[in-house]
Amino acid sequence: MMSTASVPKIAYIMSRFPKLTETFILYEILALEKLGVSVEVYPLLRTHQSVTHPEAEAMVKRAHFHSFLSWSILYANWYFIRHSPRAYMRVWMEALRGTWGSINFFIGALGILPKTVCFAYEMRRAGITHVHAHFATHPALAGLIIYRLTGIPFSFVAHGSDLHVDRRMLDRKIATAAFTITVSAYNKALMVQECGEEMSDKIHIIHCGIDPTVFVSHRKHCTGKPFRILCVGSFEEVKGHTYLIEACRILRDRGIEVSCHLVGDGPRRRALEAQIQQGALQHQVQIHGGLPRAGVVAMLKQADVVVLASVPTSNGKREGIPVSLMEAMACAVPVISSDMASIPELVESGRNGLLVPPRDANALADTLQILRDDEVLRTQLGRAGRETVLQDFNLHKNTLALLQLCQKDAHHVEDPHP
Repeated sequence: MMSTASVPKIAYIMSRFPKLTETFILYEILALEKLGVSVEVYPLLRTHQSVTHPEAEAMVKRAHFHSFLSWSILYANWYFIRHSPRAYMRVWMEALRGTWGSINFFIGALGILPKTVCFAYEMRRAGITHVHAHFATHPALAGLIIYRLTGIPFSFVAHGSDLHVDRRMLDRKIATAAFTITVSAYNKALMVQECGEEMSDKIHIIHCGIDPTVFVSHRKHCTGKPFRILCVGSFEEVKGHTYLIEACRILRDRGIEVSCHLVGDGPRRRALEAQIQQGALQHQVQIHGGLPRAGVVAMLKQADVVVLASVPTSNGKREGIPVSLMEAMACAVPVISSDMASIPELVESGRNGLLVPPRDANALADTLQILRDDEVLRTQLGRAGRETVLQDFNLHKNTLALLQLCQKDAHHVEDPHP
């Protein structure tokens, strides 16, 4: 435990909270608090989901939720207009100029700016020493705004689609941040290519991590029952569920018994249900909806393999490094995923898992059949997968690395009031 004087008081900013699919943010905060750090949560939006993690419920009660307009927001904006008029006007000009040309970014900036000014007012009064934003989009912009108004240093994490689809203002965000984190070398290379080699030293690679005391090894012997396939992920195009369902149809037609379980929810749920029905796969593929962490752990205990058939989308979405694969590997469950983007930095094909070309249902079916027929290979891949997670994707190790960055005297390349 560190002395009180050396422990930062960190404000976390994220797009939405609580969000079932963003467990990495929730458990990172909890891990920081176990290290003695004081953390305050400032979501840009509050979400209401039918399923939430139990740990999130307590955090919701103390999170700093604000509507888009309120008396407290009006007061905070008036405060900065009176006391820092030039900084206030420059913030608006910088944000709107920087996001001009993108409807999503521009409208989003208009929406979050008044609220973020209120965050800045509250954070300064609360003695926040560092702002940490998850995602390179609007949360990182909020961090920049707060820094401009208060001088409180900020950092942000670039994950996957937040970086790959539209990198508006990325160079400005990196230049202004105390430091930047991304979850993979693939992402860092893209960021350096976009923003210049001079930014390389400000971009640190810290993987998302999982708690290896929660996701524990529980390998079992083949029971002779249908080969149990598990996929955990939001029902979005980038997750490639349609190719997994097609692979199950191929295996069914080969006379191979499979039982595929899809855990998640999202905009493509109806399309996936229709695909299952059209393929007469109701007995082979089941949709379970979203589950809290304990439910996912229970499903992993019954799985013979975890699959995430990720694909690049037409609008540029790519995976970061999927947490669901880390969770499976920590449980020593063999994994199959797609050979694309950052995934090979977690799954080294043939050593700790298997990779197939994206959008290739036949290759996926062939690989599933190989694993189904080779229990020794399943065991070898599962053991190597857990070792990988323990070494490089450990929540506790990686949260400590984040804290050490926050504790350093950050060197800024520019004044908060340029």
